[in-house]
Amino acid sequence: MKLHNFNSGPSILPQPVLTQAAEAVLNYNNTGLSLLEIGHRTAWFQEILQEAKDSVKQLMELDDSYEILFLHGGATTQFMQVPMNLLDTQATAAYCDHGVWGNKAWKEASLFGKVKVVADSSDQQYRYINKGFDIPSDAAYLHLTSNNTVEGTQWHDFPETAVPLVADMSSDIFSRPANFNQFSLIYAGAQKNMGAAGVNLVVVKKEILGKVARTIPTIMNYQKHIEAGSLMNTPPVFAVYVSMLTLRWIIQEGGLDAMGIRNQKKSSLLYDTIDANPLFDAPVAVEDRSQMNAVFFLKDHALEAPFLDLCKKEGMIGVKGYRTVGGIRVSMYNALPIESVTSFCDLLHFFTQKHG
Repeated sequence: MKLHNFNSGPSILPQPVLTQAAEAVLNYNNTGLSLLEIGHRTAWFQEILQEAKDSVKQLMELDDSYEILFLHGGATTQFMQVPMNLLDTQATAAYCDHGVWGNKAWKEASLFGKVKVVADSSDQQYRYINKGFDIPSDAAYLHLTSNNTVEGTQWHDFPETAVPLVADMSSDIFSRPANFNQFSLIYAGAQKNMGAAGVNLVVVKKEILGKVARTIPTIMNYQKHIEAGSLMNTPPVFAVYVSMLTLRWIIQEGGLDAMGIRNQKKSSLLYDTIDANPLFDAPVAVEDRSQMNAVFFLKDHALEAPFLDLCKKEGMIGVKGYRTVGGIRVSMYNALPIESVTSFCDLLHFFTQKHG
């Protein structure tokens, strides 16, 4: 039976990436060594790291005013590392609270300085993105989560602001074209569109660093990581390698324009199918629906268990909604083929014929 991987993360990876990564575990580039045992300061790994950094800059169209870092700790560590580096104790940062991760981010930031939540959609269970909100002109920065994996919302137009713009792009990075130059700092866990779990990408405009008065622990200081070239301590070599391969695959497949077209087709197919189906409801505001994570529900809750049983039987993996939200969640990251979405839509039709 063919499996269709709709996991929200760690998520599906391109088959060529899996094949090359598996080969490298046994014998990296015919060196006779496993990738898992090569030194991180060898020329072999230096080439991997440099290609990964260069690929990020190429895809985002960034100049040398930006630095690319591959760090430990995942995006959750960035909830504290961002304010530690950018927010003085008496300064104020502006935050958008549009879901689980944005909520966690501003609460962590409040440990380091003042926080003003300028946009909050919790009044409607995080089912929309606020527009037209006020951003304090003296804010140290504005933080947002570009795609809300749990709730199924996504920014489709980023706010214009004179203050530094910071984004957690963990679940939609490299999924579509964007003006990445409008951001002062971007961070993203790799395990959705960019590789395997275990490494975090940080893209930072160097001019925003070094402006806080606090003493920053060395391992948390972006400037120290820049000076060390992402090699302050032993990096997650395998995870960086898989990210490099995935970025190479994205470029070979046509870059962000191609990813955006594919992801639009997949998400439109699924949402159109859900909207036309009498058994299902997608309550997220239509204009804010995520292309990465479609969150929807059965109108009759009693049908959820048999639907999930059918999904399991038919090889639809990872479609149960997040534990605090429930319902169904279908994640459609870059590597997911449209054939998997078509098969899922066929399953929706089948289930409706049986239970409608």
